[in-house]
Amino acid sequence: MKTGRIIGWTLLALALILISHEALKSLEGEEYRLIALGELWFRLDQTMGTGSLNVTQAFIQRYVWAWLWEGVIQNILTAPAWAVFGVPGLLLAWFCRNRSKSGRFRR
Repeated sequence: MKTGRIIGWTLLALALILISHEALKSLEGEEYRLIALGELWFRLDQTMGTGSLNVTQAFIQRYVWAWLWEGVIQNILTAPAWAVFGVPGLLLAWFCRNRSKSGRFRR
């Protein structure tokens, strides 16, 4: 339970950083633009000089199941990055929280 709570709070912190980055960019450019998870992954790939996004796509389409990439993973990659990290983080933090036997939170 403690590990799930730590992972949940870490994902929530990452989501907060990403949405703050989007907000700051919108203040600079006077236009709000969402950063998709795929765009974030692509930027990290370019910065680090790896091709992990392309390799992952090729591996899943050739060796796992082509529909999995086109039907599921593409939808996840086009979702806002803060939501992809924030929703699982919120769920983990909520379900792995400390609870006493009476149903109230511990202090």
